[in-house]
Amino acid sequence: MEKKDLQPASVFRYFEEICQVPRPSKKEEKIRRYLTDFARSHGLEHKEDEAGNVLIRKPASPGKEGLKTTVLQSHMDMVCEKNADTAHNFDTDPIETYIDGEWLKAKGTTLGADNGIGMAAALAVLDDDGIEHGPIECLFTVDEETGLTGAFALKEGFMNGDILINLDSEDEGELFIGCAGGAGTTSAFFCPNVPAPQGHFFFRVTVKGLTGGHSGDDINKNRANANKLLARYLTLMMQRYGMLLCDIDGGNLHNAIPREAWAVCAVPMDCKEAVRVDLNVFLAEAEEEYSAAEPNLAIELESEPARAETMEPEAAKRFLLALYAVHNGVYAMSQDIPGLVETSSNLASVKRKGEEIIVVTSQRSSILSSRKDVSQAVRAAFELGGGKCVTADGYPGWKPNPSSEILGVAVESYKRLFGTEPKVKAIHAGLECGLFLEKYPSLDMVSFGPTLRGVHSPDERMLIPSVEKFWKHLVDVLAHIPTKA
Repeated sequence: MEKKDLQPASVFRYFEEICQVPRPSKKEEKIRRYLTDFARSHGLEHKEDEAGNVLIRKPASPGKEGLKTTVLQSHMDMVCEKNADTAHNFDTDPIETYIDGEWLKAKGTTLGADNGIGMAAALAVLDDDGIEHGPIECLFTVDEETGLTGAFALKEGFMNGDILINLDSEDEGELFIGCAGGAGTTSAFFCPNVPAPQGHFFFRVTVKGLTGGHSGDDINKNRANANKLLARYLTLMMQRYGMLLCDIDGGNLHNAIPREAWAVCAVPMDCKEAVRVDLNVFLAEAEEEYSAAEPNLAIELESEPARAETMEPEAAKRFLLALYAVHNGVYAMSQDIPGLVETSSNLASVKRKGEEIIVVTSQRSSILSSRKDVSQAVRAAFELGGGKCVTADGYPGWKPNPSSEILGVAVESYKRLFGTEPKVKAIHAGLECGLFLEKYPSLDMVSFGPTLRGVHSPDERMLIPSVEKFWKHLVDVLAHIPTKA
C-alpha cells in the first residue's frame, strides 16, 4: 500500500498536509495560518480569538438548515517527542510519515495524529459539498497538550453550536462521554554544589528503551517510569556506597510517561566494580518485573571525567528519597465504571537548573476531591524531602451524561453502519470538553476518533483501516443530527 492509495483520500490528504506544518504546543502560528488560508480559499466564514483559537463556519447543506448546529472540535498542537538518535527540529521540520503494514507511523518522532487526524477530518467535512449536514462550526484550539490554554481562554459567544463532537479520542468503536480533570504539581529542591572529593570514580547511568506513552490513557498498563527506575537505583547506590550526585535529567512533558533518564554520580574508587555488578543485578530484576510491558528496557553505565563539584550530600539524599517515595501510577480505580482509572499521578520530568532540581508531576482524576488528595500526597513526599511545591489550579473533568441526545445518535449510527454496538466509556485522559461546559453549559457532547497507539511517544501510530470507519461514522452522524426545537 502506498500513501496515495489510503482511504478516505480527502482525510489522509489533509493529514499529510498538516504533517508538513510545524505545530509544537505554544508555537501554532504556522498551523493557524494554514487554517485561515484554507477558510479563505474555500470562501468560508472564519475568525480567531486572542488566544489563537480558530473557528471556521460552513452553512447547512440544502434541506438541512433546520438541524442543530454542530461543532467539530480538535486541537492544533502536537506532542513533540523524538528518539535520542533522531535529528529533527519540530519548529521547522515536517513530520515524515510512512506505512508499516496496517499502521501509519513517523520516522523517529511522534506522528501528531493526536490530534492532526481530528483536524484533517474536520477540514475534509468543510471541503466536501456532497456531505449532508446542518450548520457546521469547526473549532481548532491551541495548546491543548501543555495546559489546555486555548480551551481555558475560549470566551462565551465565540461559537454558537448546540452539539459538540470532540475528535480527539483514540479507540475506534468507542464513544466517550466523560473524562478526567487534572492538575500539575511542581517541586523545587535546593541542592547546592560543593567541591568534589578526591579518589572517586565518576560515572553516568542511563535508563532508556522504555515504551513511555500517554500519562492518562496508558497509566494503568504497568509501563516503567524512567525517573522512578533511576531514583530506585541511585538510592540503592547511595545507601550502599555513599554515592554522590552531580547531575540528573529525565523525562520532558507533563503528560508523557518518561522513557529516558540519566544521572552523573561518583563513588569511592574502590567501589567502582561493585557499582557495575550491582547495576547488572538491578537490571536483571527490572527486566523480570517489566518482562511484558518493557521488552526493550536498558540501563547503561559509562565512565565520566571527574567533576569539580557534586551536590551537597544531605540535600541530594533528601531529594532522592523524596523521588523514591513519591506516588507514581494508578492511585484509585473507579467504583462506578469497571476498569476505569479514577485517579493517578505521573512523575513526568526531573531537570537540574543551576543549584535547583525542578520536578514536574501531573495528577488526574474524575473526582475533584480525589485529585486534590493525590496532589497532596505528592506534595507531602516532596515537602518531607525539602522541596518547595506549587500545585496549579488545574482543569475540570467532564461528567458523563448517559442520556445525551448526541450519544444516542452516535450509538444508533454505529449500529446501523457496522452491525455492532459501540462501547460507551469515560476516559482517564484529559479532554477539553470539561472546559467547554464551563463556558457553554448547554452543550451536548460526545467524543470519538480512529485507533491510535503510543501517543506522546515516537512509537505513536494510527491504524489505517480505523480511519475509514471513523470517517463513515462521522459523516453518518452529521446526516442525522436532531432538528432544532
